[in-house]
Parts: sequence; C-alpha cells; structure tokens
Amino acid sequence: MCGLFLSVGFTPDKRHIDVVAHRGPDGEGWRLFDSPAGPVAFGHRRLSIIDLDPRAAQPMATPDGRYWLVFNGEIYNYIELRSELRNQGVSFRTESDGEVLLEAVRAWGPSALDRLIGMFAFALWDDRDKVLFIARDRVGIKPLVYHASTAGFAAGSEIKQLLDLPGFSRRMDLDRVHDFLSKGLTDHLAGTMFADAKNLGPGRFLRLDLKTWRPGMPLPVTDYWRPPAPDGRILSEEAAAEEFRALFEDSIRLQMRADVKVGSCLSGGLDSSSIVCEQARAWPEGAPPLNAISAVFPGSAVDESRFIDAVIAASGAHSIRTSFDETAFAEDTLAVLRAQDEPYGSTSLHAQYRVFRTARENGIKVMLDGQGADEILGGYHGCFHFHYRRLIQQARLIELLQTLNERKAWHGLSYRQQLRPYFSRLPAPFWMLLRPPGKTPPPPIDWMDTPLLNAHAPREGSVLAQALAAEGLINAKSLGDYCVILTRTTSLPMLLRYEDRNSMAHGIEARVPFLDHRLIEFCLRLGDQHKMVGGDTKRILRRAMTGILPESVRQRRDKLGFATPEETWFKGPLRGMIEAGIEETLMLYPDLFNAGAVRRHTRETLDGDRPFDFSLWQLYIFGVWGRTYGMTL
Repeated sequence: MCGLFLSVGFTPDKRHIDVVAHRGPDGEGWRLFDSPAGPVAFGHRRLSIIDLDPRAAQPMATPDGRYWLVFNGEIYNYIELRSELRNQGVSFRTESDGEVLLEAVRAWGPSALDRLIGMFAFALWDDRDKVLFIARDRVGIKPLVYHASTAGFAAGSEIKQLLDLPGFSRRMDLDRVHDFLSKGLTDHLAGTMFADAKNLGPGRFLRLDLKTWRPGMPLPVTDYWRPPAPDGRILSEEAAAEEFRALFEDSIRLQMRADVKVGSCLSGGLDSSSIVCEQARAWPEGAPPLNAISAVFPGSAVDESRFIDAVIAASGAHSIRTSFDETAFAEDTLAVLRAQDEPYGSTSLHAQYRVFRTARENGIKVMLDGQGADEILGGYHGCFHFHYRRLIQQARLIELLQTLNERKAWHGLSYRQQLRPYFSRLPAPFWMLLRPPGKTPPPPIDWMDTPLLNAHAPREGSVLAQALAAEGLINAKSLGDYCVILTRTTSLPMLLRYEDRNSMAHGIEARVPFLDHRLIEFCLRLGDQHKMVGGDTKRILRRAMTGILPESVRQRRDKLGFATPEETWFKGPLRGMIEAGIEETLMLYPDLFNAGAVRRHTRETLDGDRPFDFSLWQLYIFGVWGRTYGMTL
C-alpha cells in the first residue's frame, strides 16, 4: 500500500507526492513524460509490504520502457497470476505484486481487472501510444481522487495532494454539505465536500488517449464491475454456511501474504472476532502469536473488554490494548481531521485512529479488519425494515412477533420504536407498510432550515434516492437489494475512506477480508433467509463460525463498533469545547444555519432534554474543518 500522484497538463510539481509521505515512508519515486496534452507526471510513495527489494520501487517500467505503473494497494493472488503469466512467456525481475499487475495489464488489457483479487488504485502510462489508464478496485477499498479543469487533470490518493493545483478552489460543494449535516453522509456520490475534487467511483476505470484528449474534455469513465443483484439461489442453511466459510478462509489465507509483520483489529464484535479466530487458525506453526489490537474504555458503557478477553482465550492471540480519555480525544481531533481531509460524522474514528497508531508503535505494518460484513450480510438496524416487510408479505406473523420480542429483549426497543418507521408514515391502510423508504423528501431539520441549505437539498426524493439514481440502482424492495445499496453507496464507501486515511496516517496497510469480491458476490446473491432470521442479523456468518468463535461473541446482538464514550464526554468535561466549537461554526458560516435553532438544539441535547445523536459532533467538526482548510461557500 502506498500513495500515488499523477497529472496531465499541469506543471509537474513533486510537492504533490511529498505531502503524502506518511502513506509511503519506505521510499519515493518521480517520473516525467511528454504527451500531446502536455507534461505527464507520475509520483509514488512506497510502503514496502511484499518484496522489500529496492527493485520493486515505483514508478515501475516494463523492460522495454514502454509501460509505467504507479500503484496503491495489494494484489493478493499475485503468486497465481505470476505463474499464469510465466506460462505465457513473461519474465519477472522482482517478487512484487506491482510487477505482476504491470505485466497483467500489458498482457490482458482492461480485462486483467477481472482476474485480480485485491484492493487497488493504479495508473498505467503507455509512453509509446500516449495512453493513460487509471483504475480502482471493485468496491473502492483504495482511494483515487481527482481534479479536472481546462488547465489539466490530476489524481492522487488524498485530497490534500490537489489543494495547491492551479485553479483549485477551497469552495464547498453545498449539495454534499447538506447531505453531511442532515445525514452524516459522505462518499455516497462521486463528489466530495470540496467542489473541485471528485472520486473515481469503485469498480471503474478511465482511459485517456492523450493523442486526442485534452484537459477540459469529458472524462470517459467505464464500469467494469457492479455488485450482483440477489438471484434467489436455493441453498440449505448448512450448505450456504459451508460455502461461505470456504470463501472466508481463502480470503484470509490470501490476505495474510506479506513480508512484514501482520496483525489484526479486534473490537470484540462478531466481524473482527471472526477474522481474528480464523487468522489464528491459519497462523504459521511456531511463529510468534498473532497480535490483536483493541481500543477499550474500562468502566464505561462502551467497554468491550469481556468479549475481547473471550476471543483472545479462544484464539491464543496476543492482546494489545489502547485507551484514551477525553483530553487525548480532544488533542487528536485536528490530527484525525487532517488525515481525513473532510469532516467525519462519528467520533468512533478516534478509536480506530488510536488502534492503528498502536499497531505502528508495535512494529506492525499490516492489519486485518472487519469492514464490509454489515453491508454484504445486512448487519445494520435499518435492515430490519425489510425483514419485517418480508414477514408481513408472507403472513409469517409468529416469526414477526418473535423478532419484535427478541429485539425488545436484546436492544431495549419497544414495539412502538421498532414499528415507528412504518406507522409514522400512516395513518393509512395496512399495505402502506410495504412502501419503499426514501420516496418522499423528509421535512427540513429546523436548524438547517435556511434558504441556502434548502436550495441544496435533494430536488426529488431523499438523499438515498439521489444516490441510487446516480448509481443506476433500484429502490430496495428486499433486504438483498438494500445490501447492494449499502455496498455500492451510502455506507461502505464512507467507511472505507475512514479506514484508509486512519491507517495510512500511521503507515499501516489495512486489509478487509470480508471484501474479497468472491465473498461479496456470493453473499449479495443469497436470499434474505441467509442474512436475517428472527432477531438474528448476519445469520450465515454466525452459522459458519459455530465451534470457532466463543458463543458469547457468536451470539452477540449488541455490538457497538469502534465506539467512544462521547455522550458522557460531551455532556461533561468536553461540553465547553463542543459549545464553543459550534459557536465558531455559526460565526464562520452564518448563512448556512438557523442560529437560534442550533443553539436550542445544542442546549437541549447536552441537557438531556432530547435524544443524543451525532448532530452536535457534525456541527462541531464542520466548523473545525472549514477553519482548518480555509473553506468558503
């Protein structure tokens, strides 16, 4: 994993790759080329993971000097692909996965993308034909942000690389600002919070023939992969669990390939615990124990230590734990923000940031983590909407009552709370329960009820409907449809950006075994009955991990994620910081907010007169971001 930069037309400037030295502390490379569209620059910062030899450095060229590569990520099946290419007469000078990728694209063209198992963002330059080829992995595990104007085209691993380009403005994209402030969403569309920075979407490539293409012309982006729709495969629960386990085990086997120290994130929940236990089963005999790193908060309601203890005992892994108080949380805020480059909707990023910092302090360069399971298997509370609807449609009222009772017992949710998403849209005939969500725009939030923000609310439907239209997806009619949406837009792209920036801020490569595309495709095609039964989410994972996970973890329904005690902190020792920060937000951007409503919302939330949510954090961090980056409306 590394950092990359490329530009066409702009005056080459090595500072654009130097600014992400944290992504690649082990080496750097810089190469310039000529083209009819102007100078082409390739920059690379190297984090050495596979083949530590300097000959594996980038930009990397084919022996004839025609093709050049800059690459961020890992190709996990590089050994198998190298063997296939050798059988076709290709010779290799290194043991790196980067050289395998270079030769694979040279041999097979864009179809090489279909053969890759891994995470990647890369650019390949054909210096003879003057063609630039840029691609991103299927679900966007690795980032690629770009800026395009009549002056030039530039792309990199992080937005900070683009900020000093000629003509790049610090102007906000107010559509994305609205989405963040109202829903906490980012990365659900191609745009970023910066009006002049976009993301190359997951599963897409871009081919620019610089003999004819010029800066300012449209960018010909092509989809090479899309998540499959549910196809109603009929499998017994046992057969489905066996196939899932085989794919999961192979994903972990491949993702343990490295020439450096490998560890794992362990939050104590089902997903990360499954990875740690499977990783420990595949751990080389006689090697030092697997290191599992956790963030804990002893004595708080969000502490997960008892579940972490159970996983450590079952797996034999070595536990490393980090903790921090409200003072350290506040001190980390600017560092986390500078890593992310955009405001972030949850304080949980601070716990994740600390976990990766602890990994670096312990000499670990690769960490496996559990991102993606909730999306491909329906692990979120919102998934119950579709479960209830299926039970009602099929007149399975006993199972419906069982589910309501289980969620009441496990999560403390009353019948009214569970069914409110339906009945709040009534009074109506019973069939109205079956209407898909997101069809009607929600009323504006009072503190956002200003002419400027209202002008940037979705024109038709909801934020979700807008994202679906951009991706060509249908509104969800089933849990399976909803999992496709979570995987392609809304949830997963945002969480993957958080993970990439937090890990790379410390020179750590984060790998996500649940997002092996073979496992994604298998899970998304499965029927809903393999994802949710009664009050059980991620049913197939729980079944597959029988006898491997401790039962106290396998049967958990109360996972918190990388949680922090933010409610206690904000209502107590950090209240002054939050209130002062929100006042700064109002001062910086008075036209965005209804100031009286913001102050009332803040006071009532901190006094406990309204439910606590992330809106206060979003208001706070939005102002910190605006001040730090000099953002304008």
